[in-house]
Amino acid sequence: MKNEEPKFKKLVNAADGLSLGISMVVAVLIGVGIGIGLQKLTGAWWTLWIGVFIGIGAAISNVYKAYAKQKKSLDELANDPRYTYKKEQQEKYDAEDEDDKY
Repeated sequence: MKNEEPKFKKLVNAADGLSLGISMVVAVLIGVGIGIGLQKLTGAWWTLWIGVFIGIGAAISNVYKAYAKQKKSLDELANDPRYTYKKEQQEKYDAEDEDDKY
């Protein structure tokens, strides 16, 4: 049996990309909610900013995790034996371009 890709792979990949944007907004909103809760609990106005910074930090963390996941996927693809010939040809072509510059 041939190794087939999942039927809805494109849809899942699109949803994964969309979820990054949604998760950033949700992380900041949750942080703001935490800040408002801290403000009401303590009565200090500056505690709202603690929640905002927590939300922004969570959003940055989400972006970094998505980047790391994508980089890992691309590194696996670069090491795939199906692409080694093209990679070697590209390196040879780049070396020839370097020789032409001087």
